Amino acid sequence: MLIASGIGERLREERDRLGLNQTDFGVAAGVSRGTQKAYELESSSPDIRYLCALQGMDVDVHYILTGSRISQDPAGLSPEEAQVLEQFRSLPAKDRDAVTRLTAGLVLMKNTTT
Repeated sequence: MLIASGIGERLREERDRLGLNQTDFGVAAGVSRGTQKAYELESSSPDIRYLCALQGMDVDVHYILTGSRISQDPAGLSPEEAQVLEQFRSLPAKDRDAVTRLTAGLVLMKNTTT
């Protein structure tokens, strides 16, 4: 089966972004560590079930397959907002959760002091 060049590297990038090793990432996506390794080495092609499982794990499947990220309409974002969004998306899931809690707390504080 044909696999596009770069898919393995992008899979590894997304796995690293989530802070998971090959075993844990593979298990969460329904494959063994060996299969995950084969996907990252591009010696085997992922199937649709695997890609659907990744989508449920907050993995950017479009990026994995194409090398480009789908983003919100950049025309509607200020440069500062675009920078924050880009940085947020590059964080592992646990850090994104922490940032979300932090911003929610800041909004709550602002709303109770005004």
